[in-house]
Amino acid sequence: MNYRLNSILAHIPQNQDGESILKQALYFTNALNMRIFLLDVIKTGPAILHNPKSKRNKIRHQAALEKFTRFVKNSLGTAIPDNIILRIGWGKIINTLIAESERGGYDFVMIDKSKHANNEHLTPADISRYVSKSYCPVLSVNKEYPINEIKTIVVPIDISQHTKKRLYWATFFAKRLKAKVHIVSALYINIEERKSLAYKNAEKIRKMLEKRGLECEVKILKVHDKETHTAVLDYIEEVNAGMVIIRTHQESRFTGKKIGKFVSAIVHGCKKPVFTVGGVTQKYDLDAI
Repeated sequence: MNYRLNSILAHIPQNQDGESILKQALYFTNALNMRIFLLDVIKTGPAILHNPKSKRNKIRHQAALEKFTRFVKNSLGTAIPDNIILRIGWGKIINTLIAESERGGYDFVMIDKSKHANNEHLTPADISRYVSKSYCPVLSVNKEYPINEIKTIVVPIDISQHTKKRLYWATFFAKRLKAKVHIVSALYINIEERKSLAYKNAEKIRKMLEKRGLECEVKILKVHDKETHTAVLDYIEEVNAGMVIIRTHQESRFTGKKIGKFVSAIVHGCKKPVFTVGGVTQKYDLDAI
């Protein structure tokens, strides 16, 4: 069964940053042939949150939506297409995005992770918090390093983690974007590469993906003298990857744990889009893509 909803949620502030993020959002929308919900979150006091259906607050909401509509229309330079739906949220940005992901209706949420000229004042800690708490996968992009093509997708794997979700999304993105998948695993001990469990596990995944028509290769990174995330980031730069798919700790949202050092380092250290897989377990059918 294919559970997909064919929808993206993207946080788009009404400023120059928002225009840059919108361009990235539209790239993924068009390349993946999906619809997108654009959400502007307006900071407000408790009044509208406690009584959003009051006449006064309905008027405020409608006025905010009309302003957002003008912003998006001006940014596009044309009429808003049917596959772009606008929404207004009220309150704190990260809390609102978490609530939206819990409400459902989206395959993944897109958020800007850039550090400089961030008019929304979102810190790396805010982005990490959202990645760990979101109820659906998160695509973090850096508006300062825009992309218009993805030909290579890097998928780091760990022999201690399940890979089903990443295989689903690697298959989905690779097929839609016509991209090659690089399966990357770290080797910590000094043994022959092909005899390692890391290599055998990566080869198993490669064969699974190739059976589904994907172009795929395996890379084992020897990390004796460097941190794993540093080795992976170096490899991402080496192959000029268009995006990265990694897994968060599935239990983090329930236990309150933060995302681990590796995930955080990749999300914030990689200039390219990073797709973090986590959230509520769904029915992933690779053959339904």
